[in-house]
Amino acid sequence: MSPVRALPARGLSREEVLAALRTMKAQDAAWKQGRVFSLVYYAGDEVLDVLREAALLFFSENALNPLAFPSLRRMETEVVAMVAGLLGGDEDTVGTMTSGGTESILLAVKAARDWAREHRPTPGTPEILAPSTVHPAFDKAAHYFGLRLVRVPVGPDFRADVEAMRKAITSNTILLVGSAPSYPQGVMDPIPEMAALAQEHGLLFHVDACVGGLFLPFLRRLGYPVPDFDFRVPGVTSMSADLHKYGYAAKGASVVLYRNASLRKYQFFVSTDWSGGIYASPGIAGTRPAGPIAAAWAVMHFLGEEGYMRLTRQVMETVERLRQGIEAIPGLHILGEPVMSILAVGSSRYDIYEIADEMALRGWHLDRQQRPPSLHLTVTPAHAAVVEAFLEDLEVAVRQVARPDPGRWGRTLLVRTVAALLRRLPQGVTRRLIARASGLFQPGSGEGRDAPLYGLMGSLPRREDVREAVLALLDQIFRPPEE
Repeated sequence: MSPVRALPARGLSREEVLAALRTMKAQDAAWKQGRVFSLVYYAGDEVLDVLREAALLFFSENALNPLAFPSLRRMETEVVAMVAGLLGGDEDTVGTMTSGGTESILLAVKAARDWAREHRPTPGTPEILAPSTVHPAFDKAAHYFGLRLVRVPVGPDFRADVEAMRKAITSNTILLVGSAPSYPQGVMDPIPEMAALAQEHGLLFHVDACVGGLFLPFLRRLGYPVPDFDFRVPGVTSMSADLHKYGYAAKGASVVLYRNASLRKYQFFVSTDWSGGIYASPGIAGTRPAGPIAAAWAVMHFLGEEGYMRLTRQVMETVERLRQGIEAIPGLHILGEPVMSILAVGSSRYDIYEIADEMALRGWHLDRQQRPPSLHLTVTPAHAAVVEAFLEDLEVAVRQVARPDPGRWGRTLLVRTVAALLRRLPQGVTRRLIARASGLFQPGSGEGRDAPLYGLMGSLPRREDVREAVLALLDQIFRPPEE
């Protein structure tokens, strides 16, 4: 199928359109088969059918104006109330649905900024104080809203260092952030201690529970040790929790919660002087799709507490099997002490990115991480059926990487040579070279081997050079495909 560069002169038939979509879809990652350890949270076809039908019922409605669609207002407020109830909220807890975790975080940060302008004005640029493992959505929020994100190094267990954060607080600090759990290693930050620190200094404190918010409550009910992390902890003023992760809702759906309405009002946007009338919106988007709202409401009622407990139990049983199998392979280990269903796999003996390439050649999609290098696994119900196949392929991949390979040596030498040259060149020259050579290290451009890309990124001494390299890659990715 040739790439399309202009609107077709003649419309295609329904059959032709759907056939073209199926052809393109066939090239995507096989998430239904459990070959993907991120991006999609698949809880089975029965749940998928409920999501699809609920979303289609509200396919054309617009959640911009809930007064025109009272059904959407009811569903959204009920979803928010159900999530608040799971996360220790009370009758004062309020929130809204958003398009995803990033929007939830952006709104919580925006609310904190506007709250601080009124209650805690700063002498300089307002600052968000967060552990280094916090999600990049906070970088995006700081960038968008004219703030500064101060990342504080975590301890050797990858958890937030409370004393280091205490020392980093300044008169410009307006918001502290903790993760429950953090995405890279799946460990829980010490939320009670961080919340107490925020209270001590009169600061707001946001808990990013995007990945854990719809999992940890049921994990606790199953008897697993789950540290306190939600509104039951004094000092927690806002939270984010994604419905399209372990809530198993359709994308994109998340919830941002506040301890009370006096905080949430700083999230809202109101324009009163437009000739088109008074305009108000709860979030970043104006028009909001109704399908994800309906699908979230539907799946929460369809599964209920019993269904979520069943899925959580299945996921944790799968996690235990994976963990035991991974740690039984010489040279591999799990980073930190993950509290739920996120595992980071590292190696002090082998190039973990080369192992990822070998797994990719066998049809597995694993995210690569840095600082330290590791492979990321988000375990879902879909992985229960593929544990043995995954572990068998992982063991084979490790053995393959352990063998002498002139090709691998050549790739490693290339990366080291390029990195050494870039360290010696002026920054302006470096950036031009990176931009011109972006295609050389583009993901997927090396016969399924991306280790050179990640090796080069990790070797660049200036993080600004890494940024320029990624910008060049983004430019390549979002150009029309070649023939």
